Amino acid sequence: MNQSDYTPSPIDTSGIELPDDLIQLAETLAENVHEVWSKGRMDQGWTYGPERDDASLHHPCLRPYSELPEEEKDYDRRTSRETLRLIMKLGFKIVKE
Repeated sequence: MNQSDYTPSPIDTSGIELPDDLIQLAETLAENVHEVWSKGRMDQGWTYGPERDDASLHHPCLRPYSELPEEEKDYDRRTSRETLRLIMKLGFKIVKE
């Protein structure tokens, strides 16, 4: 397949509304996604740098989630919320015990 022929077709979750408790779960997931990403980068030798530099393995997002700019947090939030919506769309239930 030629890459120019690729058309993304995510499952439509626009009709799924997350209840308040799952919105908080999405925030926790977003923070954990960042922690997993950061650990993976650091395990590969990356360190914090004020600007991204692939040659020197520096990245400005290698810092605690709470210190990230909102636009970076929003990327992880969108991913987490969309994942939870998909889980619900597929008929699964998330129950806190």
